[in-house]
Amino acid sequence: MEIGRKNLEIWAGHLINHSIGGVEKDDVVMVKGERIAWPLISVCQDMIFSAGAVADINLTAPDNDRGKIWGASIARHGTVEQINRIPEWHRQRYEGMTKYIEVMGAESPSLFTNLPEETGLALVRADEPFKNIRLLKNWVITLFPTQGFADLEGMPLDEYADVVVSASTFDPRLLEEIEEPVRRLMDKSREVRIVTGHPEKGRRLELRMNIESRNIRKCTGEHNLPDGEVFTSPDARSVEGEVFVDLPVFYEGVTVRGIYLRFEAGVIKEYSALQGMASLEKIIKTDKGSKRLGEVAFGTNAGISRVLKHPLFVEKVGGTMHIAIGQSYPECYVRDPSSEEGRAECDLLFKQGIINRSARHVDIVIDFRPGGAGKQVFLDETELAVEDNNWIIVG
Repeated sequence: MEIGRKNLEIWAGHLINHSIGGVEKDDVVMVKGERIAWPLISVCQDMIFSAGAVADINLTAPDNDRGKIWGASIARHGTVEQINRIPEWHRQRYEGMTKYIEVMGAESPSLFTNLPEETGLALVRADEPFKNIRLLKNWVITLFPTQGFADLEGMPLDEYADVVVSASTFDPRLLEEIEEPVRRLMDKSREVRIVTGHPEKGRRLELRMNIESRNIRKCTGEHNLPDGEVFTSPDARSVEGEVFVDLPVFYEGVTVRGIYLRFEAGVIKEYSALQGMASLEKIIKTDKGSKRLGEVAFGTNAGISRVLKHPLFVEKVGGTMHIAIGQSYPECYVRDPSSEEGRAECDLLFKQGIINRSARHVDIVIDFRPGGAGKQVFLDETELAVEDNNWIIVG
């Protein structure tokens, strides 16, 4: 598989000039990914250096899922104590960067799957502070097509690459107008109500959550490429009811499908999966926050030509919704979460149980297109429906 230079330049141009807001001479832009994603990483660094800034190229080991603080080897052969011995230079590197581009895409996803429970969770927790540093800067993630990920999708590499490259070179600014009606309606709504059908239980399930006074965010390529969603983070205490999530996603190289969740007072009290139950259990047992929700969103990109399992793609498909187990987005609660005032306000909201904090943020996706588990969605008393893979307001 070879991606043409023109497509790589368009792709890198979107990431640099749009997603992270361009670069200036004082910027230090971390570009992180595996060696297999070098064609795109290389073009990004060329553009960053040409603009007079510094590109900090962070190449990660093939056994390291998304470039965490450590790879799978330490989880399999080391101890929790070793995992917690994080070099000071690692923190300095993250604190010293001003902007961040992550190019996902693994040569061999099997290298970081099925880790021992204790050390696997310790690895995720050790990486959380660095994830939080990234989230307070201008950041974007994208996905480079690899044979390993194509195999997980059950697709030939060339076909898989066509889907990924086509979606990633599409101008994300064109989503602005499409997403505005949903954003406006969410902005004036107090409650989201999601109705799904469980194929085995044979009954309708309902999930409710409060989004009153939350900041509603449109996604047009600022943090994800490809993009296409309107999202917010709910009052974590308010989530009540049941939901069935039908579209498969893979997380840490494992496919999880057919997820059932039951919430009481914001906490997951019961859960199951038709496939990948062990992985779902690891996610939910990570910490206190991984038993709560951190996000609710509408997928708005009707142009993604095929539903892939990777969360970056499946959550963006027009006519879907997703919820996220784990971490809330601070920007959904305060105007500037990186400011001293914003951090203090977020700390207070966390103590009150409104903001959720976790080492996890795992998006799981419900299909509201014909044949999907999604049946109805209401923002207060206004129903939304899907027409030609686009969300429309029914009335």
